[in-house]
Amino acid sequence: MIENYQLRYFLAVVETGSFTKAAKRVFVTQPTLSAGIKKLEADLGSKLFDRTSKRVFLTESGTRFVPHAKSILYQLNLAEADIKSTGHSQVLRLGILMTVPASVVSNILTAFMREATSLVIELFEGTEQEIQNRLDEGKIDIALTIVRATLKQDKIPLYKEGYSIALADHHPLAKMDIIHPAEFAGEPTIVRSRCEILSETSRFFTDHNVRPRLVYNTSQDERALAMVAAGVGFTTMPDNYKMEGVKRIKMIGYDFEREIGLIKSEYQLSEERINLLDQFISFTQSHLPEITYES
Repeated sequence: MIENYQLRYFLAVVETGSFTKAAKRVFVTQPTLSAGIKKLEADLGSKLFDRTSKRVFLTESGTRFVPHAKSILYQLNLAEADIKSTGHSQVLRLGILMTVPASVVSNILTAFMREATSLVIELFEGTEQEIQNRLDEGKIDIALTIVRATLKQDKIPLYKEGYSIALADHHPLAKMDIIHPAEFAGEPTIVRSRCEILSETSRFFTDHNVRPRLVYNTSQDERALAMVAAGVGFTTMPDNYKMEGVKRIKMIGYDFEREIGLIKSEYQLSEERINLLDQFISFTQSHLPEITYES
């Protein structure tokens, strides 16, 4: 009989492309994960993965099994959420893109929970792909993340913003209104490792023959901004990131843009949960000027 943990192991390998990374994601040792996958293959009577020294690939059977595994996990997660909510406060499972400023998220939730006083909000923070995976598996009901035209789920665009330079306000270049990338040759830079346009930014500087000096690499955007304010280095960030002591400046040719919005789970939800999502969406849309910065 197929077990819940086997499905989690299987999808973790699919998402990471690695048994080692998958084991870390589900908090088990690699031998434990490998044994779980082997048992799943035995239960299904079919090989799910082909492994090389560098990568793991799905077999034809494995590819066919992916949507079934996601659907089964979705039903299990939905049942768990419904059982937990029975006789208790309503629960909203909300995914948050980790590159959305904490100030934007907290302003939304603070205002919304003043109106929905009995609501319990369960938060998941992750990358764009991690959030998409959890929507597919039914682990979250709705997500505040990047909205793309290719998404299959219902999407509610909220606002667009560009990306720009973040500099300490005492930096000599902070006096400029707009800046050329050549000004950053040799300048100490802070890399935001979870930035969704990290590779595009790297190519941008390379195309302009600019080699900033890496002094700090972090997955925490608020910490990156604090280090900018301290004068450690500069970085590039979405325009909605603000902090005292930091100057935001547009860079010539650096014209990337993203659209932030809400994405709903595509699976059928209970009427009560649908009404809750509609309430959250309507509230966020109506209060948008109050809960985001002007770009």
